[in-house]
Amino acid sequence: MALASPHVTAAAVAAVEYPDLVRQYRVTGVPKTVINGRVEILGAVPEAAFVSQVVESVA
Repeated sequence: MALASPHVTAAAVAAVEYPDLVRQYRVTGVPKTVINGRVEILGAVPEAAFVSQVVESVA
């Protein structure tokens, strides 16, 4: 999504390299997507479901 839109930014973080972020966001599995610090998507989800959750979270 970040590649397709200038309104979306993304960062990939290696959990083993950032234990403070792991604790802050309570990472229990990967991938974990955090949207605006409040919506969390845990695990791999189908693309359509992922896009739908992202759009709903910012609407």
